[in-house]
Amino acid sequence: MDDSIRQNLIDAGCDDKFIKEFDCCMCDKKQCEKMLAQHRRELLDEVHAKEHSISCLDYLVHKMKRDEVK
Repeated sequence: MDDSIRQNLIDAGCDDKFIKEFDCCMCDKKQCEKMLAQHRRELLDEVHAKEHSISCLDYLVHKMKRDEVK
């Protein structure tokens, strides 16, 4: 595997297991694309979960400020 590809996978948050599996399927472009798409979905799910947590905190701060005024 090219060092730049490996570094890109590391930068994208891929663990060693993923990188090894990706390296093994490098000759199968479709399988590599499938793996990358799955990892992307997982990262996006994490982003959405964090966005939900932030929204909950924002609501709590808003509620506390609103209740403070009363």
